[in-house]
Amino acid sequence: MNSELTPFKDRVHAGRLLAGALRRYAGRDDVVVLGLPRGGVPVAFEVAEALHAPLDVIVVRKLGVPGWEELAMGAISTGGIRVLNEEIIRRAGISREQIEAVTARELAELRRRETAFRGRSGTPDIAGKTVLLIDDGIATGSTIQAAVKVLRAQKPAAIVIAVPTASVQAFEMLRGEVDDFVSLMIPENFHAVGQWYEDFDQTSDAGVKALLAEAANA
Repeated sequence: MNSELTPFKDRVHAGRLLAGALRRYAGRDDVVVLGLPRGGVPVAFEVAEALHAPLDVIVVRKLGVPGWEELAMGAISTGGIRVLNEEIIRRAGISREQIEAVTARELAELRRRETAFRGRSGTPDIAGKTVLLIDDGIATGSTIQAAVKVLRAQKPAAIVIAVPTASVQAFEMLRGEVDDFVSLMIPENFHAVGQWYEDFDQTSDAGVKALLAEAANA
């Protein structure tokens, strides 16, 4: 694809367009929509509303290598499920004590976010369900990759990544790990998710909580 692609107006606009590409999942009682907080939730809300599907969130926290936190040695997610990259752990010489210390810190933040967003901690019921995993876009793919690994452990019937835009690299990395990958745009000159939105204001904790509450009361 080329650089002349038109950006989305905002996440609401992107979510409505994405819902159109997911019409085949509408009206099914086995479909669950999961948004990645924070920015993925406004997109997921529009999809859930259009498809008449329940909306929830999956909170993922990267486990950064001590002293080099931008490099992930693993991730934890909703339900306290942990995924570790043993190769990175071995190469970096990270001790089990260090892993547990980082996990404890990130688990506390994960639980804080779960409580802020959902009013409680815990895992969405996805066993046997078709999960539509939604973010506002994918650049490197590391966060959503961790989410996919966590979700697989809970035995869903299928996992579908659905996003307004994704980099070519992320698409190539992830498409073989899920049952379907839906992206409205996969631009070649992808630098950041925000470049494909006219309005890319940060989504607040309160905004996420309000959308989840509205979806629950629909």
